[in-house]
Amino acid sequence: MSSFGLQALISILSHLFFIGVTWWALQAIHFDKLLRAGRVIQARVLYILLTIAIGSSVSGFFLTYLGYSRQLPLLFE
Repeated sequence: MSSFGLQALISILSHLFFIGVTWWALQAIHFDKLLRAGRVIQARVLYILLTIAIGSSVSGFFLTYLGYSRQLPLLFE
């Protein structure tokens, strides 16, 4: 049962880490030029949703890769 808790903790931390990294990386892009004037709230919501989507996708890739690498020793049993 503790391995499920550890896996859940790793998943949560991975998602938060990659969402933070994505937020930091997206700071380099000027979204102001792509959006209409006067739509500040909509632009912020879009920015947050885009950050969550990209960060979760990257985290999912990382967690899947981690899971596959943990299963590799089973190939040699």
